[in-house]
Amino acid sequence: MVGKLLVRGMLAGIAAGLITFSFANIAGEPQVDQAISFEEKADAAKGEAPESEIVSRRTQAGLGLVTGVTVYGAAIGGLFSLIFAYAYGRVGKISPRALSGLLALAAFVSVVVVPDIKYPANPPSVGDQETIGIRTGLFFLMVTISIVATVFSLKVRRSLVGRFGLWNASSIGGAIFVVIITLVQLSLPTINEVPSAFPAVLLWKFRIAALGMQVIMWTTIGLLFGGLVERGVRTGSLRYAKR
Repeated sequence: MVGKLLVRGMLAGIAAGLITFSFANIAGEPQVDQAISFEEKADAAKGEAPESEIVSRRTQAGLGLVTGVTVYGAAIGGLFSLIFAYAYGRVGKISPRALSGLLALAAFVSVVVVPDIKYPANPPSVGDQETIGIRTGLFFLMVTISIVATVFSLKVRRSLVGRFGLWNASSIGGAIFVVIITLVQLSLPTINEVPSAFPAVLLWKFRIAALGMQVIMWTTIGLLFGGLVERGVRTGSLRYAKR
């Protein structure tokens, strides 16, 4: 059973990756090209020679990008299917499609939105190379804390449903999540290494494109995987034991 879900999850992830690539190629790559141009002009103004390309921009924006997003999509889709397999039957009477959509929404908020509030995506030429390790570590720390806070809040919600009802329990769980994330984000250091001359519009467009890629990725996985599972349950190719 888990194997069948894993295959469906990876297929949904690959499809999501291909759709995301199409969006990134149209909305994201032009912003990357402008950011690289800004960096080259800034280096030229300092009298620094341009760095030699290990991989051409054409390869990066084409084969490299499509390979990266499809592999990422397949991996995320596989992990998503395993979480779905654990959750299905444990969260009440809910259809596979609805559960898949809710899980995708929760994952998008905890893995994408919350970390991006504190440490948003930056284009090339933004950020000091000497601090890349610290910035990467802080970002993944924020992702980890956000996931843990999400799981904890959902468990609190589940434990309070019988006493306070679904709506009140959900409100309490959501409030706990917001408080935890707010305290953590206020405690973690803020990193702002955007050059003063960097175009604000370009930075905004890049971050919107980066967020848009994640929206497409998680929306596609949530909807497509849910549809595949629901079809499998309806046709009898997927069967679940009662829990």
